[in-house]
Amino acid sequence: MTMTYSMKDMKKMRLICFLALPVLAACGANRSGYDAEGYFESTEVTVSAESSGRILFFDAEEGDRVEAGRLIGCIDTMQLHLTRQQLVKSSESVLKSRPDIDSQISALKEQLKTLERERDRVARLLEDGAATSKQMDDVEAQIAVLKVQLEAQETALRNSVSSIDAQSSSIGMQIAQVDDQLMKCRISSPVTGTILTKYAEAGEFVGAGRPLFKVADLDRVFLRAYLTSAQLSELRLGQQVTVCSDYGKGHVKEYPGTVTWIASESEFTPKNIQTDDERRNLVYAVKVAVENDGLIKLGMYGGLKF
Repeated sequence: MTMTYSMKDMKKMRLICFLALPVLAACGANRSGYDAEGYFESTEVTVSAESSGRILFFDAEEGDRVEAGRLIGCIDTMQLHLTRQQLVKSSESVLKSRPDIDSQISALKEQLKTLERERDRVARLLEDGAATSKQMDDVEAQIAVLKVQLEAQETALRNSVSSIDAQSSSIGMQIAQVDDQLMKCRISSPVTGTILTKYAEAGEFVGAGRPLFKVADLDRVFLRAYLTSAQLSELRLGQQVTVCSDYGKGHVKEYPGTVTWIASESEFTPKNIQTDDERRNLVYAVKVAVENDGLIKLGMYGGLKF
């Protein structure tokens, strides 16, 4: 079948092709404008309860920015506080019973000094013939007995001190354990970031291990992009690259980025990622760190230029 076109029809077809050419060129530019494509993500931390009890307060909401270590909530600590007070009183009582060795053996030491002076006096008298050997032997015997008593009492007192110190140390460790449990009743974020999801509210009873909230540092995000094996030779760790975030309606912004991770194993191309070579199903994931100016949102589409 032969179709005949008039001159007017030919002009219309040429006009349509002329108008469509920039659109096709633009589509081709977007398709080949990026060396790789992916989505923005961040390092997320799920914070869980470290103790069981009722949440007394939880001063944080989704979207709030929290500082690392700052108190934002607390789990009931009354029983732990009472236990700590009891242990402190027990420690004070034990320490009060600790004997003072020097004061308790001071009387025996004075007696020993007195006998030693008496021995010296008897020794001088014995030289002058004014004392007998029996007197000297009696003084020596008293000194020997007193030394034995002094040594025995000092040993008993030191053993008592060691036992009390060990008991006090044991109570001190129990107090440290309670202090650690009290610290675990504090709710805080281990990193500075933004709360993404909140899983519990004030007044709820939670058990140890229950997730309380999820936090992420949105100041530094990562573009997870995918490369073919042929592209790996062009990329290395620490390399400076250009990251493009697509805000829609043709609004694309470029950011400097640093390659922080390259996968050691390949994986199948995610369905929502387009690669330049549709025939290649295996790709390698890479992560590129980007300083976020507040415009980049998690899950947003992005492109990568080497």
